[in-house]
Amino acid sequence: MKSLLQGSARMPAALAISASLLFAAAAPAHAAYPDHPIRWVVPFPAGGAMDNIARTLGEDMSKSLGQAIVVENRPGAGGNIGAEMVARSPADGYTIIIVANGMAVNPALYGKLSYDPIKDFAPVSLLAVVPNVLVTNKAKNPQKTVAEVIASAKAKPGKYTYASAGNGTSIHLAGELFTSMAHVDLLHIPYKGSGPAMTDLLGGQVDYMFDSITSAKPHIDSGKLTAIAVTTSKRSSALPNVPTVAEAGVPGYELSPWFAAFVPAKTPQAVVDTLNKAMLESLKKPSVQQRLAGIGAEPIGSTPAQLKDHLARETVKWGALIRERGIHAD
Repeated sequence: MKSLLQGSARMPAALAISASLLFAAAAPAHAAYPDHPIRWVVPFPAGGAMDNIARTLGEDMSKSLGQAIVVENRPGAGGNIGAEMVARSPADGYTIIIVANGMAVNPALYGKLSYDPIKDFAPVSLLAVVPNVLVTNKAKNPQKTVAEVIASAKAKPGKYTYASAGNGTSIHLAGELFTSMAHVDLLHIPYKGSGPAMTDLLGGQVDYMFDSITSAKPHIDSGKLTAIAVTTSKRSSALPNVPTVAEAGVPGYELSPWFAAFVPAKTPQAVVDTLNKAMLESLKKPSVQQRLAGIGAEPIGSTPAQLKDHLARETVKWGALIRERGIHAD
């Protein structure tokens, strides 16, 4: 019996062409992205600002993309465990990671990482900023302004303390930047998370904290904490009457805790563009903005190129401060 291949060689030309077209039509077409659920990795525990942003955007984006976006928390090692996992994931657009300032901080903080924040990821978009706010215990400390904080610290160097959620966190770096630029000596007290740090601030065991608005605002609203200044370059819509550190006495000061989305390097540009478009559309929706405002987050949005440039600038800025202050990971 002659093979089908041998037989096809004797087919009239028209019949051969017809057969080839039939086979082409029968071949499965390349599926449009996305055609199955997307995993969004949050490299920190559930419940924080990062987790809230990912879940809020993921829920809305799933509608426009037509596929579920499943948030997966992979905490540990200052976000490095989740980041390494995503860096090693297939570059197909089905694994996203949300990151914060740590993406720019960790290379200098840890010295050696198992991944490269620049080479192993493709930027998608900046998402939001959640300002930090310098607060103090209202019942324990009468200071209300940045000028008073600086004057007190200069009068008694090393006496006043500030709490953080751990070495290298934005709460810690906000304090280090403040002491460096204001030329004051404040004692850093690191905790394992912002929860226990806030507990001791409310209890009067520490004097200050550059906490996230997300967790500080309820205590500000209740009257337990005094909001002295926000760390961002402009005032926060969540605390419009609170000045920035820069306008309150430390010109040029800025720490803007940002959140952004990345995918593994070599993800097709068309896929990156699809995700970017979905993110930007979600960030413009009033319902999404309202949910983000509830945690003190202010939407940003950017092109992938803008995020790439932003990460490069932040890596230089915080790397220099970490080396200057001799900061190391916990």
